[in-house]
This record gives sequence, structure tokens and C-alpha cells, in this order.
Amino acid sequence: MQKRLYLISALILTCLSCSSDDTTSYEPVPQPLTIPQIFSDHIIPPIIPTNNPQTVEGVALGKKLFFDTILSSNGTQACASCHAPQNAFTDNTATSVGIDGVFGTRNAMPLFNLAWNYNERFNWDGTALSIERQAEEPVENPIELHSNWDNVVSRLQAHPEYPELFRLAFKTTTITKELTTKAIAQFERTLISANSKFDNYTLGNATLTAQELNGLDVFLREDKGDCFHCHGNPSNPLWTDNLFHNNGLDATFTDLGLGTVTGDPNDNGKFKSPSLRNLAFTAPYMHDGRFSTLDEVINHYSEGLQNSATIDPLMKQITQGGVQLTDEDKADLKAFLLTLSDASFITNPLYQN
Repeated sequence: MQKRLYLISALILTCLSCSSDDTTSYEPVPQPLTIPQIFSDHIIPPIIPTNNPQTVEGVALGKKLFFDTILSSNGTQACASCHAPQNAFTDNTATSVGIDGVFGTRNAMPLFNLAWNYNERFNWDGTALSIERQAEEPVENPIELHSNWDNVVSRLQAHPEYPELFRLAFKTTTITKELTTKAIAQFERTLISANSKFDNYTLGNATLTAQELNGLDVFLREDKGDCFHCHGNPSNPLWTDNLFHNNGLDATFTDLGLGTVTGDPNDNGKFKSPSLRNLAFTAPYMHDGRFSTLDEVINHYSEGLQNSATIDPLMKQITQGGVQLTDEDKADLKAFLLTLSDASFITNPLYQN
């Protein structure tokens, strides 16, 4: 099925000689998400907006836009510049650099399994209330693509291919910001990661080593790692609660996180729990990329917690600086966490440029 959809998408992108001003002569082909068994067994269906259903043509258009530098003001960067497939759709720098060579203040979040973010709050601070809205902001952000939507739409409208691709996807050759972000969102919803070693273990198709199994035990035990409250368990294959927590990174804050969005001082220092999937590909870690290695992340929770007024109650060992893991438990926890990485995701041809 995926191969068939890939071939259809390729034909749409290349066979443009049939352009027509008739916006009613072509009906987009539905392309429902392929829901992995590990998801259908454990969690509820994904969120697909009724005003932006998945179609073959919409996904193909969104993919082309995602990789196209036309969205930036000087034509040098695309969405994929900071969200690269080989890095599970993030990059490998602490914070991302924009078209003017200026680095931002946040680490680029990896993109996968977005349609299962049930509270529909995206970004480290929950600024965007849908994938479509999240796709709007980087275009005009002065540190990122540093363009404006009027110029982007004009360039797309004057492009030799895009008006026809919008006609096929949305039955109109009149391009708008809203349709552009709808297409990008359709493509991003297809970025599904569910083929890790642990996924296959859960399905009975793989075995874990003794070290990996002990690491899972460390992860789940409240008297050891105590990681599951924010990052789930084998019954939550998203490996995140998609909520916002102060996880003890700082005693004082230079970045208020969710507090900047809500204006509530009780939210200061709270950031979104990232998924633990694909950690093998997404270093560095945390909202500001402060930790270069997974070992540093584990050491933080073990003995590096910083207390503050909004520290999450789930950081139960804050008075002793962390959960105080042994070196063996740290190594085992790391081994387990790496079983959540999905090598097939970063090489999937459907997600490549």
C-alpha cells in the first residue's frame, strides 16, 4: 500500500502537463494514516482535523513544501534544514541556526507521531494549538526562515508547478497561507515511528537482553529511575505524556517556557515532555540542547536536579538532588532507552527528499 501511494505521489509531482483552470474536475484521493499495530493495540486513534483530511495529493504537496527553500526569504533554508530525516526530523546542534546565521534559543523538536498529540499543544512551550498553526510561525520568525507569508504566497503562486499541485490537493489554484500550512501538516502527520526494537519486543517479534530488561525495570520503578510518570510505559507507545513539566534543570530561569505563554508564574520553567523514541538520533537533548549525550541526561535525573518554586512534584527526590542511580543501573537504563529508537524511520523513502 505504501509503495502504491509513493508511486502516485511521484506521478503527481512530475506529471504537471495536465494543468487546468477547472477546479472541479479532480477529486483528491483519500490517504488515511497507516496506524501501526503497536498503536492500535494500546492508544486511541489519531487526531485528523475534519477541515484537513489526509489525501495523496495533499501529502505529496506538503512533502515538497517541507523540503523546499522557497519558504525562506533568501531561498537558502527549508523546514527540513532544522528537521532532517536522518536526525528523526531534528538537527544535531543545541539550538538551530536560521538563514542569517543567528542561533535561536531552543532545540529543534523531532517530528514524529504528531497526530497522537491529543492535547494539540505543540512546541516546547505549547505555543501552537495545532500542527497547522505550528507550521505558520517559522516562516516569519526573524531567527528562522525570516520571511513573510505574503511574499511566500506570491512566490508559490508564480511558481511553474505549485498552482497545479494546489489544484490537485485542494481544488483551487489560488494559493493561501492556510492551504500551504494544511499541506505541510498533512505530510507531517504521516511521519510515524513505531518499529523500534522495543515495539517488536512488545509484539512478540524480538527479545531484549538481560541488561535492557533491567533497564526497563529501572525506568518503571519508583524507587529507582521513576521515569514513567512523564514518559509513559509499555502501554503508552508514544513514550511521552505530551504535557509540560519543570524537570529540575535550573534553580532560576532565563527561559520561562510555558509560563511565557500562559502568563501564570506557576508555569515558569515548564517545558513539554519530549518522546523518548529515537534518542539514538536526536542528540543533543532538552529544550536548549544543554546535554550532548544520553549519559548526561541520566546523570541529571540521578544527581543533578535543581530545586525551584515550580519544580514538578514528580521530581520526588529533589531534596537529595535526584534518584541516585548506581553506575550499573545507569548503564542498564541507557540500554533500555536505546531500544526505543527506530532505524527504519530515518531511512523510510516516503520521508526523504
